[in-house]
Formats: sequence, C-alpha cells, structure tokens
Amino acid sequence: MSAQDTPELRPTMDRLAAGGIDVVRVTYPDLIGTDRARDVLLDHLPSAREHGLAFCRAVYHTSPRGDVVPVAGGLDAGLPDVTVRPDLATVRALPWEPGVAWCLGETTDPATGVHSPESPRDLLRSVLARCEQVGLRPIIGPELEYFLLDPDAAAPSGWRRYGQGVAGVVYTAGLRADADNHLLPALRKLRDLDIGVTTGNHEFDAGQFEINLHHSEAMDAADRAFLFKAAIKELARQEGKLATFMAKPFNDAGGSGFHLHFSAETTGDAGTDAGGPGTEPGRNAFDDPSGAYGLADTARHAVAGILAHAPALAALLNPTVNSYKRFGPDTLAPWLVDWGLDNRSAMVRVPPERGSGARLELRLGDASANPYLAIAGLCAAALLGIQEGKEPPAPLEGYGYDPEKSPLLPTTLPAALDALEADDALTEVLGKGFTTSFLSYKRNEVDRFNHHVTDWEFAEYSYHL
Repeated sequence: MSAQDTPELRPTMDRLAAGGIDVVRVTYPDLIGTDRARDVLLDHLPSAREHGLAFCRAVYHTSPRGDVVPVAGGLDAGLPDVTVRPDLATVRALPWEPGVAWCLGETTDPATGVHSPESPRDLLRSVLARCEQVGLRPIIGPELEYFLLDPDAAAPSGWRRYGQGVAGVVYTAGLRADADNHLLPALRKLRDLDIGVTTGNHEFDAGQFEINLHHSEAMDAADRAFLFKAAIKELARQEGKLATFMAKPFNDAGGSGFHLHFSAETTGDAGTDAGGPGTEPGRNAFDDPSGAYGLADTARHAVAGILAHAPALAALLNPTVNSYKRFGPDTLAPWLVDWGLDNRSAMVRVPPERGSGARLELRLGDASANPYLAIAGLCAAALLGIQEGKEPPAPLEGYGYDPEKSPLLPTTLPAALDALEADDALTEVLGKGFTTSFLSYKRNEVDRFNHHVTDWEFAEYSYHL
C-alpha cells in the first residue's frame, strides 16, 4: 500500500483543506531539543508521506551558533541524509498562523530504514518499550518556566528583561507583572493548539512565567512539551520579544526549571509486582495505602533508582554550561541527591496526593533540557531502580541544602558528562549510539566555551592586569 492510499491521509487532507490550511509544517527535535522543520504545501503531503523529506543528518549535531559538530555519522560520513515523514496523528492547526498546520516528523536512515541513534523521539520510544516489558506505562506532567525579554539596543546582549524593576510578583496574574498582557493571549492560543495547557502565572523574577501542561502518557507529554517550547518562542517573536528557556540568563535572578511529575500505570502485561498477570490494568502503580509513606514498592524503588543515577541524569536534565550556574544553596534548585515528602528543597519531591494522584516530582531539570531526553533519562533511571528493588534512604526532613546530609550533584557540565559516561547501567538502557553522540556533542560545547573570552574575564582582568 502506498502512502497515498493509507486510510488516514485523505481524511486528514480533506479536514485541513476544509479548515483553510494549505501548508503543513513538518517538525522534529534535534539533539538539544531545537525544532527543525520544513513547510510542505498540502498538495505535496502524499509525496512527503511516501518518500519522506530529506534532511542532512548533521542537523542533529548542529550547534545553536550553526557550527556542525564532529559527531560520528555526520561530517565523517560525508554529511548523509535522514528521511523525515509526517506523523499524521500529530497534525494540529496553528492558531497564530492562518493556513498552516503543525505536524511532528518520524526520522529514519534512508539506506537502512532504521532510526538514527541521535533521534530524541526514538530514544524515548525505546525506553518506554522497556518499561512496557515490566508492566509499566509512565505518566508525565511537565512544568516549564521561561523568561520574556524586550529588545534593548543599549544592553550588551541587545535584550533586557520584560517587566524589569518589578519585584514581589511571584504567583500572580494580570497586568501587575505583565503590563503588555503577554500571558493571557499566549494561554488562549496554546489552548487552541490543543497541547494540553492548563494554567499559567507570573513566576518569581521579573519577566519570568510558568505555564503548566496536563499529565499524560510519557511520549505524548514529551511531544507536547517540545511543541510548547517552540510555540512560546514563536509567539514571543510575534510580539517583538524573545522567550528564552535558558537555565539562568541573568546574574541577579534565579533560573528556570523543568519539573517532571512522574507516575506509572500498570499494564497487566508482565510478571512484576507493578503489573503482573491478574493485575488490573490502568492502576496507579505508585499508590499503596499500606506501603511506607503510602507509596507502593514500585514508587520507592523508582525513587532509589533516580537517586542512584542522579549524577548521570544531570547531563540530560541540565545539559548546558549555563545550567550549573542555577544550582547552589538556597536557590530552590536541587543541589544535593535527596528526596523528601512534600519538600520543595529536595531533588525528588513526593507530593501529598495519594490514590490516583500518587506521583513523584523530579525537580532536577532546567528549562533548557530536551523534553524527550529528560523524560527518557527519568524513565530509564526509575526502571533500573524498580528492577533492582532497592529502598531509598530516609526522606529529607526540614530545609535541604546541607551537604553533610546528602551527596552533591555534579557542579559543572564536564562532571555531569563524565558521570553519564561512567554509568554503564543507564547508558545501556539509553543505548551506546545515543550516548556516544550526546557526549561528543556536549564535550565539543564545553571545549568551545573554554576557548571563549567572556565579558566577566574582560571586566575582571583588563584594567588592572
């Protein structure tokens, strides 16, 4: 059967045409979670489905400044192609761009038909398949923060914080902290995009916002978080502003987090305590009123796995040089490898809800993380903990940030990358091909930073030395 004959193609095209859409923007995430895309005229969608769209594989390895990083399979292989085919199940109209629909793309190697190891969506798919094998279906609720900036020719970067000078407006809504009314129109357009946006508010620092998405199966949650980040940046551009998910863009402000609420449903398809034969499918596998702290063994083992692999997870959830400037005592960003019951100073927080709401909140990630890699890493670490069956240490009591109580997380990107490389169990789940590509890409980033003269160095040394 050709792509033109697939049952979903013609109804999709008819529906889009009836809605006045004549262009489908096929997008996919690169290694760092940036959206790469091509606009396809609706009449050519059948060809894109059947033959795919050709992209250079090295796009996965291209830095934010446009450098092609020497990762295996790119420059060394003569810059070969990957093929991207529209995933019609993900088509959605763009509320802010009339006549255009968004669609995620599936990538493969045209020579072999297999997925590239750098493909973030396929990496997550492979981890979730392993979770299914033990009878678990991960559920994720993403929380993302970002800063909004106004153009300012006098600023060294060309940008200044939106709402600069306004303080004390954490957890507020309305014009008090949002004079240009950015949030409400953004919320409504994101609602119409149908990516599961639920609430939004101004966050702690001037120009900082948080928008929450509802929880869902992990792949769907990753897709929606990816589209959310791309959408917010595009909406800000329409306002003449810049939205950044950079971990810590300013010295005098806190950072932006990417918290992941994590639970799992039983599938009833595997012989484990999570979902063995006879276990009712769809049950929250983390809830057990008779268990310690009201948590099932599966939840506590998942916590133990996340703690055990936290140094390696930092490379995926805090993936930039800048990420580690967000950490430290009294930052409300994790600094230590610990967990607590409804304790926001812990790296893993267990919210107070039980029953169907039983879950963990991983507070390690910052907003610059690729949603697919962050969720894949979280699920992989939890899976390893569940398979090992170990209990976590006692939960943190009181305010955290005491390094005498718990181990310290990596404090630099190179240390986190070393921890990832050394974590054989985690990298086996993630795949050696992905791990090698990610480490090569990120170590190149570190090298480029180490050779760059920063403004701080000039200000510190130039006059007196």
